[in-house]
Amino acid sequence: MYHRKNQRDLTRTEKKRLVDAILELKRSGRYDDFVALHQQYYVTDAESGPRPAHMTPSFFPWHRRYLLEFEEALQAVDSGVSIPYWDWTQDNTAGASLWAEDFLGGNGRPGDRQVMTGPFAHRQGNWRIRTGVTGDPFLRRNFGRPSAPVALPGTADVDRALSDPVYDAAPWNSVSTTGFRNRIEGWGIEGGRGVANHNQVHLWIGGSMAGAASPDDPVFWLHHAFIDLLWSRWQKAHPRSGYLPAGELPADDPQRGRIFALDQPMPPWDVAPSQVMDHTRFYRYV
Repeated sequence: MYHRKNQRDLTRTEKKRLVDAILELKRSGRYDDFVALHQQYYVTDAESGPRPAHMTPSFFPWHRRYLLEFEEALQAVDSGVSIPYWDWTQDNTAGASLWAEDFLGGNGRPGDRQVMTGPFAHRQGNWRIRTGVTGDPFLRRNFGRPSAPVALPGTADVDRALSDPVYDAAPWNSVSTTGFRNRIEGWGIEGGRGVANHNQVHLWIGGSMAGAASPDDPVFWLHHAFIDLLWSRWQKAHPRSGYLPAGELPADDPQRGRIFALDQPMPPWDVAPSQVMDHTRFYRYV
């Protein structure tokens, strides 16, 4: 059992070890496998087939298993490394510590939005985008999306989601109008806005983080570690409220076979949500 720390509390050495491990996974080709996996399982409401990762009740457990697999790959490089979390309700400016030159680098430059600073800048020679949708070989960011401004979510946004005592609700997709899952995943049920919380952060960063290949930007892992932490906080706040749906949907439900109930194994690992409910078997947040 190990710990995941707030990124603002990482020492210089811890940052360097994490960056070095990520770069080694990139050199080996393993990193791009993770990006491709995320792309493969970005299945929307409008598409056919199973939907384990997005717009679905298993959004949280799927990404928990996904982060665990990535963390295992990192630890095969350096056993002392774990994924830190980024609390974007607090560290919510372009000057926040995670965007420093010695960590994730900063915003993209005007024009093509290419990231020019930090270890993941293309000009450093270590970070070539191979699986993105634009064809650009470089990491892109567009903080705040000036052409159509978007802000990072605040504490009040998160608190509204955490106060919902129901985990998820029919129709179990992006248009579910209640439930903690969609309030955090962020498909527009908070006051009629287009996006909220998780999705809003992806849009605020923009560039490479704005599509299905979002793990092309290493900040993806820090963002989703915080999403995972929020799930654990919701579980603690609502101990009587479990994962829904608890059982397989009835035969006449249009979501049957598309979403995953508590004990239904999620691809590609054949791991059910029930098997990753308790993160403290693996790690704790500090």
